[in-house]
Amino acid sequence: MDPAALRRMTPERVYAALTTGPMQPQAEGLSDADRRAISEYLGDRKLGAGPSGEVAAMPNRCAATPIFTAGAPPAWNGWGANLSNTRYQDARSAQLNASAVPRLRLKWAFGFPGATAVYGQPTVAMNRVFAGADTGYVYALDQRTGCVHWGFQAQAGVRSAVTLGEVNGRFMVWFGDMKGSVYALDAMTGTQIWTVRADEHALTRITAAPVLYEGRLYVPVTSFEEGAATSARYACCTFRGSVMALDAGTGGTIWKTYTIADAPARTGANASGTPRFGPSGAGVWSAPTIDPARNVLYVGTGNAYSSPVAATTDAVMAIALDTGRMLWAQQLLADDAWIPGCPAGSSAGNCPEKIGPDYDVGASPVLTTTPDGRRLLISAQKSGQLWAHDPDRGGALVWKADHTGATPAGPEGEMVWGIATDGRRVYAGLTSGGVAAYDVATGKRIWTTPMVAEAGRRSGHSGAVSAIPGVVFSAGWDGVVRALVAEDGRVLWTHDTIADMKTVNGVPGRGGSMGAPGPTIAGGMVFVGSGYIGVRSGTPGNVLLAFGEP
Repeated sequence: MDPAALRRMTPERVYAALTTGPMQPQAEGLSDADRRAISEYLGDRKLGAGPSGEVAAMPNRCAATPIFTAGAPPAWNGWGANLSNTRYQDARSAQLNASAVPRLRLKWAFGFPGATAVYGQPTVAMNRVFAGADTGYVYALDQRTGCVHWGFQAQAGVRSAVTLGEVNGRFMVWFGDMKGSVYALDAMTGTQIWTVRADEHALTRITAAPVLYEGRLYVPVTSFEEGAATSARYACCTFRGSVMALDAGTGGTIWKTYTIADAPARTGANASGTPRFGPSGAGVWSAPTIDPARNVLYVGTGNAYSSPVAATTDAVMAIALDTGRMLWAQQLLADDAWIPGCPAGSSAGNCPEKIGPDYDVGASPVLTTTPDGRRLLISAQKSGQLWAHDPDRGGALVWKADHTGATPAGPEGEMVWGIATDGRRVYAGLTSGGVAAYDVATGKRIWTTPMVAEAGRRSGHSGAVSAIPGVVFSAGWDGVVRALVAEDGRVLWTHDTIADMKTVNGVPGRGGSMGAPGPTIAGGMVFVGSGYIGVRSGTPGNVLLAFGEP
């Protein structure tokens, strides 16, 4: 069977093909556990989540579904809380001040049936909480009680945050899945309105929230082709990252812009005789940032998978909102061709002749204004560097900050999934296990707060941080949610999520690592999905947690 066809199947269909279908002879020597592992890998979600995840099976269904009204309550909508992706919630929307944070307590926990990763960042809007998990289920819950309004199962796991908006008088939600499909649902009922596949490449993924602006949905597109390329039998590599503009109401494509202008072409063969292709890579892992003043969106791009390496890999890029035309790109690191498991100097399999360090711009660029009125576009790179560009001068570099004083900081100071800014300071989580703050105008480091995990737990803060007036929230690989004083980095409040807990829907619940999404804050409450495995080993978990004052 064609591997590309397998990639488009649900894990249940793959499992059936391996056990009773056309792939049974090839799978004859495999254990049932092996068949299940293969099915979940190819299907991009957990097996058997269907019946147990249905709302009808849950005891905490909401008694009524209030109608959405035009007067919007406090919200954290999508990835960055606003079009600028600042991940900053002002006092009016947060309804939580620094003095109240130490009093936060767990108000309710919701258990995702069958999940091991709750990697869809919670969206809070219209008194609902929307979140997805590796089972492919997305739920709409009541913000105050955690009762469930509806559930929807996508074809693959849902890692992207959900975006809510109103189009032609109808409230809708949009998100993507790990097979590269984009979904639009009725926000009130969870009924599917349309679905669109973002790219025909079999390894396409959507890991980040789409962004709604003036009736258009802007969708970032990436892949996991670099993982497939670890096999010498795989023809590496043919995927190019992209951004799509869709009609939010119908799903119709308005434009699609590839992050690499040239289509991949054959460049030779590896030692096994398998064809090589390039250029490739430059996936867009994070939500686009919208600049209404210039009618532009900004994205960060990932590394190359193969040679030749395009000048738009590991870059910050500006694209015209109306036409999709690429306006400028500032590359932060050249020649970063990388696939997993390639040691330096190796030419085995699909390993690039010169292996790069894998220093994506994985976090959304942040558009902000300094206290003296200058506009800056600030990006975090996995190198542990912050870059401030001038969005009004073609992305000209304004300042650069290296966390450890070295260039680059390397694994002790990587910045991966998301930074936050309150207009005075920029806050970043560090893979070394801490959080750091930088002056927004100059890039000068103001403080660093180290954080050490308990024995036996993985340390690090590669997940996105979030901020409200006077407070920065982080969620770590060690399973601990923390609140820090924005002024000096002192730890103000902590909660350890790695514990068995009672859930409002009766599903056995346990928290785990948190390595990508950040906490979301709205209406006096803090929401965190707990459970993230990632590429390296994290602790599984299956709960969405809601904190508030007693």
